[in-house]
Amino acid sequence: MKRSEALIPLSHDHHHALFVAKLLRDARAGDTPADEAAAAFRSFWLDEGREHFRIEEEVLLPGSGLEGPASDPGVARMLDDHLEIRRMAEPVINGETDPAALSALGELLTAHVRFEERELFPRIESKLDAPRLQKLARAIAEASGEGNAEA
Repeated sequence: MKRSEALIPLSHDHHHALFVAKLLRDARAGDTPADEAAAAFRSFWLDEGREHFRIEEEVLLPGSGLEGPASDPGVARMLDDHLEIRRMAEPVINGETDPAALSALGELLTAHVRFEERELFPRIESKLDAPRLQKLARAIAEASGEGNAEA
């Protein structure tokens, strides 16, 4: 299925997250030096990852047509994943480079992105009609600092 224009910016972020997640996973096997993987994650997280989570939580979910986490296990999973990724990110941001911890973060980040791309985003796309998707696209663009980008 072709991704809705509304969700393409978030999917682009996901592509970068998967690249960084692979570096994190590779740190355990020694294929990527742990300090290099940690530096890549820090850059990703500080430059776009935190903001991506904020946009998903403050813009995407409210405009998604989905129920809240008490009623929707998919929404609950998304928010739980965000919390756990934030928790796991903190030591990496603070300079820790334990290969096992980096790998665990990479595994969770990969599973999270795949869940959103394969399950959550298609559900949102199926719930919203074209005008609501366009409204969501504008809200995501505005939250991303793209002003009143046309969708």
